[in-house]
Amino acid sequence: MPQRPSADAPFHIVFGGDAYLNAQTVRDLRDAAERRRPDAETVELDATDADRYAFDEAVSPSLLSDAAIVVVSNLQNADEKLAEAMVAYCRQAGKDPAAAGAVVIAQHEGGVKGKRVVDQLLRAGARRQDVPDLKKADARLNFVMQQFERRGRRVEPMAAQQLVAVLGDRTGELAAMCGQLCFDFDDDPIGLDRVNQYLTANPQVTGFAVADKAMEGRTAEAIVAMRSAVEQGTEPIALIGALAMKLRTLAKASAVRSGVISQAEAKTNPWVLKNATRQLGGWTSAGLSRCIRTLAWADEQSKTNGGDPVYALERSIILISRKGAE
Repeated sequence: MPQRPSADAPFHIVFGGDAYLNAQTVRDLRDAAERRRPDAETVELDATDADRYAFDEAVSPSLLSDAAIVVVSNLQNADEKLAEAMVAYCRQAGKDPAAAGAVVIAQHEGGVKGKRVVDQLLRAGARRQDVPDLKKADARLNFVMQQFERRGRRVEPMAAQQLVAVLGDRTGELAAMCGQLCFDFDDDPIGLDRVNQYLTANPQVTGFAVADKAMEGRTAEAIVAMRSAVEQGTEPIALIGALAMKLRTLAKASAVRSGVISQAEAKTNPWVLKNATRQLGGWTSAGLSRCIRTLAWADEQSKTNGGDPVYALERSIILISRKGAE
């Protein structure tokens, strides 16, 4: 995950990656430029419909200020004339950055469209910042950790993992949730209980809670939680999915510990894998296989007319609580 960028260059290109993180990087650059030039006027242009005259006017001294911070969105859509104007300014500003009247921050959504103007700007001296795509779970986890760090706070690893597991690739929602947690609670670090307070309406969180109780052998509590969730409208398939995810992670932890696969091959966050490894006591390969087969049956019951998914879920929970022992 990149550090907050500085705005000590006259021309920046923020390129590709996750859309939310791309926009955040642009905001960080703009904020840094505004701190360095508090008297500067901020101008926003969209390269989709802006022309070279609008750009030339934006980077030139105005009646309000001799300096400007020009944010150009959708660089990939710039026409040839606008691209020429930006390249000319970038080349001129690069010769004497201290004398440059404007800081330009150009945002590009990524991909091959507009590659020519990006290459021309880089040759003219622009500074490019590539934004991560956050497609992998580890990258999203790092993003969550960074969101707390930005606010001078910490979050427990399992709490961060819960946020990622539930909100997935909805980066904006992840960031908003991190901000809300920091605003509402003074805990440092923010723990799993606090996160779950805000996510209780999400069926996946309910499923994780049921799965955790089952894995800990708290059979009655797990069944009560499961039936309560179903009565409140949670679909059994969501609970089955959470249980299956726990068992898959447990299976990966077992395979890593026995040397069948490496930790890298498990493709699971190290914190999650470590936690699953601690839960392996008392489990056997046969017991784990039995639980996985039972969950597959429960999944079938939830998708079949006339099936009884609640009963199937209850049988699965009982078996998991016994670590697969018949």
